[in-house]
Amino acid sequence: MEYLLNLNWAHISELLIMPACILTVALSIGIALNRLLTQRIDRHIKVDDLRLNIKSIFFRALRGIPINFCLMTGLYWIVNTSNLPEGLARIFSYFLFSVIVFTITRVLERTISGVVTMKLSGTGDASQSTLLDTIFKTVIYASGALIILQYCGISVAPILTAMGVGGMAVALGLQETLANIFSGLQLILSKQLRVNDYIKLSTGDEGRVTDINWRFTTIMPASEGSVVVIPNKTIAGSITTNYSMPRDDIVISVPIGVSYDSDLDKVERVTVETARGIMERIDGYKPIIDDKGIDRNPLAPVVRFHTFADSSINFNAVLHSTQFNLQFVMKHEFIKEISRRYREEGIEIPFPIRTVINTK
Repeated sequence: MEYLLNLNWAHISELLIMPACILTVALSIGIALNRLLTQRIDRHIKVDDLRLNIKSIFFRALRGIPINFCLMTGLYWIVNTSNLPEGLARIFSYFLFSVIVFTITRVLERTISGVVTMKLSGTGDASQSTLLDTIFKTVIYASGALIILQYCGISVAPILTAMGVGGMAVALGLQETLANIFSGLQLILSKQLRVNDYIKLSTGDEGRVTDINWRFTTIMPASEGSVVVIPNKTIAGSITTNYSMPRDDIVISVPIGVSYDSDLDKVERVTVETARGIMERIDGYKPIIDDKGIDRNPLAPVVRFHTFADSSINFNAVLHSTQFNLQFVMKHEFIKEISRRYREEGIEIPFPIRTVINTK
């Protein structure tokens, strides 16, 4: 405390005026350049380029770099040209090195994260799980912090030793959490489950995967109501149906029954036409009609008869949707439209009939 009181703060303040002005000008120029760069990036990257590719990853990694570059230039100017005391010059030197390391680690984190996401994502979507993103950021920024501490003269060996011993103790106490972490990594790296995939578990839960974090996988049901949060190890150990692989395809099956007097060829034709019209109007379906008038699209609607019931011939009308949130709307509109078409075509959906014989 006595050392601080004996310092000539007025003289130090005068010495710091010029560095403060240099940093202010450098930051102002950096902010202006960053805004200009951001505008040019947004102008030149097309909508299709929002999907992950090398160009979009490179441009995303450059965001904010002009500010850091101008700050580094200002600090280098201060360290090498300003007549500062040795202690203050050393502080500015440490700060300059920290900014350099932070800039490099920031670019590395964004680039590596983008490339890995591009490789793991089958659709090229820029979405990424929280777990993978957190691991990349922690490892890269922790490495940068250790480099800065080493440059400042602080030995990192005791820190690494303490982290190793502490990690073993934490691992023994958090076995459940670690099981979920490694299960989440297994789900991501296996590419069998991705963010935005529509899945159904053997437990009956189904919906769109919105995130895979360090402990839970979050699923949004088709009704878009309350989210379902499931431990990663539960998903890893259950039977899972992924409707988004190998392509986005939500199967919508509508059971229908018609009378025994119905012309089944006519029933099939009317039902398929109605289903195709609903898929085109709501989901943007594109039919591929050949010379024989047959729709060759793999997602074409079909009719499958399966049961001679008590009062009707039963079948399933199978529709397809590429968006999980449209399935209920499509089913709703199809039932309304097929009821109207059946009345127009004279196709009867019979009421259940049961004959009761009185033996007395």
